[in-house]
Amino acid sequence: MRGVYSSITDIRRKIFTEIARMAYNGNYHDLEEIPYKIIPGEIGTYRGSVFLERAIVGERLRLAMGLPLRPIDQHAPLTTGVSESIVAEKYYEPPLINIIKFACHACPDNQVTVTNACQGCLARSCKEVCPKNAISIVDGKSVIDQEKCIKCGLCMKACSYDAIIKLQRPCAKACGMDAIKTDANGHADIDYEKCVSCGMCLVNCPFGAISDKGQIFQLITSIKKGDKVIAAVAPAFVGQFGPKVTPEKLKGAMRQLGFADVVEVAVGADLCTLDEAEDFLEKVPAKQPFMATSCCPAWSVMAKKLFPEFKPYISMALTPMVLTARMIKKDHPDCKVVFVGPCAAKKLEASRKSVRSDVDFVLTFEEIMGMFEAKNIHLDQLVEQDPFTQATAAGRGFAVSGGVAQAVVDCIHKTHPDREVKVHAEESLQNCRKMLKDAKAGKYDGYLLEGMACPGGCVAGAGTLQSIVRSTTAVNKFKNTSEAKNAADSEYADRLHELLEK
Repeated sequence: MRGVYSSITDIRRKIFTEIARMAYNGNYHDLEEIPYKIIPGEIGTYRGSVFLERAIVGERLRLAMGLPLRPIDQHAPLTTGVSESIVAEKYYEPPLINIIKFACHACPDNQVTVTNACQGCLARSCKEVCPKNAISIVDGKSVIDQEKCIKCGLCMKACSYDAIIKLQRPCAKACGMDAIKTDANGHADIDYEKCVSCGMCLVNCPFGAISDKGQIFQLITSIKKGDKVIAAVAPAFVGQFGPKVTPEKLKGAMRQLGFADVVEVAVGADLCTLDEAEDFLEKVPAKQPFMATSCCPAWSVMAKKLFPEFKPYISMALTPMVLTARMIKKDHPDCKVVFVGPCAAKKLEASRKSVRSDVDFVLTFEEIMGMFEAKNIHLDQLVEQDPFTQATAAGRGFAVSGGVAQAVVDCIHKTHPDREVKVHAEESLQNCRKMLKDAKAGKYDGYLLEGMACPGGCVAGAGTLQSIVRSTTAVNKFKNTSEAKNAADSEYADRLHELLEK
């Protein structure tokens, strides 16, 4: 759960910090010792076995370096394959999202069960409403025969004490693609043909058994090598590092990490807005019944996987990440670009052959925090530097659900004030799938459809540090600053059009 500092959060932060510290020190042999540093002592704290806890930390360390999980049934040192990863450029090797099998708790999945709250009532409504006679009374309490149960939920609704519940794997419940199943050992298993790497399983697993791969080590290697690395920060960055860390302080802190410059991805969001506005005006309804936004990679990949007939209806606009990266490399051809954001799916997007030359690294806010910790940079004590002034309020609003569609509508109304633009926005892949089913039935003809894979928008991404409510408030406050409002003048819009044409 985002915004709650749990033991899982603590271990994740320590892993990112230690990987960053190892990269800065330049000694990858320290990798074998790090599990003992993160899990000290002789007695396990979380799982009863200190050896199991260290083994899990070891696999998470490997993933944080972009390495694959080791085979459980084969001996392999923790450093296996590390030498090949000590490079300043390394793309993610699939799969991006991984389940550490021996960390999985083998949670019961899709099971309706009677809890101890059953009062053995006289009515026995649960038994009466069951269409399969799956409920019997044993020692005065209701018992469900799992072989007969069809999970219809009628017994749950009938119970006056709410004593009947449905158990689901937290990771499977959070997956909007139904990509998580159960393997032969009862552990969670990912169907990568369905997975879109949104990362919602990662943040909803209460046992910390799911993790994505990282590029912290490779990024720091690039900086140490002397590469000119420019950071492009996603609009959701505001407030992620604490209420005292203003955007101006964050810019200074990232320069201390070795970044040559820091640029708002909201500038690319402005370009995306213009492109999608033009697409909508040209194509809806003349050439297609509706248009869907394209900036959330998990949403657009989901739409293409499950509704291939809608592929032409998804905007062809490049995502803000790619547009910003191309702008940066146009001005600095010799640089490398790191996208810093909330999203696990952006890592997958950056690994595409068509994007690799634009975006060299992708790190989450959580991973960047590990770099700050490794360098002992105290963010709230920094002096504010030059502010971000290039992006508009509309571009900064991309981080919040509904922000993309609102930006496109406002852009259309500047040139076509009388044009009605009907909008429907959904967040979470479950709701996005329902929206596309309704679109298939003709419910959204003439609409602009916005989809966001994470509940709340990008502020709820798998790599965020703060609660969704707090992050949303911070983004809305920042986008309404005078700098953002002043940037939205006609001269700036003309410049965006010029950049878009190039």
